[in-house]
Amino acid sequence: MDSSSDTTEKKVPQTHAIVDLSDVDVAAKLDSDVPLDPEVAARLKRKIDWHLMPLMCLMYLMTFADKTTLGQSAILGIQQGAHINQNQFNWLGTIFYLSYLVFEYPQNLALQMLPVGKWMSFNIFIWAVALLAHAACKSFGALFAVRFILGMCEGAITPGFMVVTSMFYTRAEQTRRVGLWFLMNGVAIIFLGFVSFGVLHTKSHNFLPWQWLMIITGLMTLVASVLFWFFFPDSPTTAWFLTEEERAQAVQRIKVNQAGVENKHWKQEQFIETLLDPKVWVMALFTAIANILNSLTNQRQIIVNQFGFNLIQTTLIGCVDGVVEILTIWLGVTLASQRSIGRGYAAALMFIPALLGAILVQKLPSHDKVGLLFSYWISIFMFTPFVILLGWVGSITAGHTKRTTTNAIILIAYAIGNAVGPFMWKKQYQPRNHVPWTVIAVCIGVCALLILILRFMLDRENKRREAEKAEDSYDDVYLAQEKQDGTKAEKHVDRAFLDLTDIQNREFRYVL
Repeated sequence: MDSSSDTTEKKVPQTHAIVDLSDVDVAAKLDSDVPLDPEVAARLKRKIDWHLMPLMCLMYLMTFADKTTLGQSAILGIQQGAHINQNQFNWLGTIFYLSYLVFEYPQNLALQMLPVGKWMSFNIFIWAVALLAHAACKSFGALFAVRFILGMCEGAITPGFMVVTSMFYTRAEQTRRVGLWFLMNGVAIIFLGFVSFGVLHTKSHNFLPWQWLMIITGLMTLVASVLFWFFFPDSPTTAWFLTEEERAQAVQRIKVNQAGVENKHWKQEQFIETLLDPKVWVMALFTAIANILNSLTNQRQIIVNQFGFNLIQTTLIGCVDGVVEILTIWLGVTLASQRSIGRGYAAALMFIPALLGAILVQKLPSHDKVGLLFSYWISIFMFTPFVILLGWVGSITAGHTKRTTTNAIILIAYAIGNAVGPFMWKKQYQPRNHVPWTVIAVCIGVCALLILILRFMLDRENKRREAEKAEDSYDDVYLAQEKQDGTKAEKHVDRAFLDLTDIQNREFRYVL
C-alpha cells in the first residue's frame, strides 16, 4: 500500500481557507487520507526504534555521566587537587544549573529554528571539549568556567530529545521511549562506579584520579558527538534512514497525536497562550520542587561514605545506585503506560516508597549502616515521577511554538530546583544530614499533591470537551502547492498538521 499517494490534492473553491506552508506543520505536504496498514506501522516503528533509540540512549548516558562526574570526583580528590572547600564544591553544582537556566529559552528557540539533530550535535561537541578541559583546572575559578559552559550546552539536550520523541512517536509510545533514554542515568551511574574504581588504582602522581575520570568521559563524549552529527535525524520528514514513502508513513503514524511534527516559525500567539496556561505552571512548580531532590545526585557518594563505608566500598556501592534507578524508572514508566493507571497516578505511587526511604534515613540509628544504605536506595524512587512528567509533556501540549516554550519553562524550573538544592547540604548537617532529608520528605509530599492536581485539571478539561458541540472551523483548510508541471492546486490539510495548540484544537484530548 502506498500511503504517500495524494488522494486529497484537488481544485477547490476559493471560499475555503488557503494557507502557506510556513503557517502549517512541515508534515502537511506529506499527509494523506489513505489509512496506514497496522503491519506497515509496526514495521516502521521498529525501524525508527533501531535508528533512534541506540543513539539517544548512548548520548543520554554520556551527558548524565559527564555532569555527574562532579559528584563522583568528590571521593576522587577534586577538593584537594583543585584546592576548593565544601561551599565552593556546592557552587560548582549550582553554576551548572544557573547557566542552564540562562540559556534554556535561547536553546529552545534554536531547536525550533535550526535542524534539531545538528544543533544538539554541535552542543555535545562543545560539551565534550569543556569536559576535557576540567582535567587542566587547578582552581575554583577555572572549574567554575568549564561548569558554566557545560550548563549552557546541556540546555539543548533534554528539550531536543523531548522534541524528537514527540516527532517520531505516538502519545501512547512516548512515555516508554522517554523512560528508556532516561534510565540511561542509572547505566551512567554504574559505568562511573566502575571507572572510578579503576582510576582509584592509578599511580600517576601528577595526574589525580578525578582528572583521569574527566579525560575518559570527555573522549567518549567527543566520539559520541561525531556519531550524532552524521547519524541522528532532524525530523521524520528528512530522516536519512527512511525512504520517501516511509517518511509519509511516519507522518501518518503520528497523526493520532493531533500535534504535528514541527513548524520552524515562531508564533507570538502560541507563546502568549503558553504563559497563560495554568497547567504549564503546575508542571513548572512540580519540576522545580522535584529537582530540589535531584541535588542528592552530587551528594550521594559523600552520603554513603558517611554511613561508614570506605572509599573503595563507596565506589562499588555506587553501581548499585544505578541498578536501583534503572529498576525504579522501568517500573514507573511501565505503570504509567497502563491505561488503568496512567501518568498521574503512576507518578504519585512512586512517591510512596520514596517518602518511606527519606523517613527511614532520618530515623534509623547511625550504627545501622546497612539499614541506612537500603533506606537511601528506597528513596531513589523519588526520581521517577519527573521522568514520567517528561514523557507526559509532549502528550498534553500541541503547537510547535507552544511545545518548545513549554519545554523551556519546565526545564528552566528544572534548573532552578537543581541550582537551589545543593545549598541544603551544609557541612554543619553532616554526617546524618537531618535537615536536608527533612526538606526532601516535605518536597516529596508537595510533589505528590501537585501531580494529582495536574491530572484532575486534565481530566476535567477532557470531560468539558466531550460535552461541547463539535466545531468544524479547521476542517476546510487547504495548502497552496505548485505541481511539477507548473500548475497550481490546493491540498487539504488535516487539523493535526495545522500547527494548532491543544487549546485551539477542541478535538485534542489530554492523556491522563
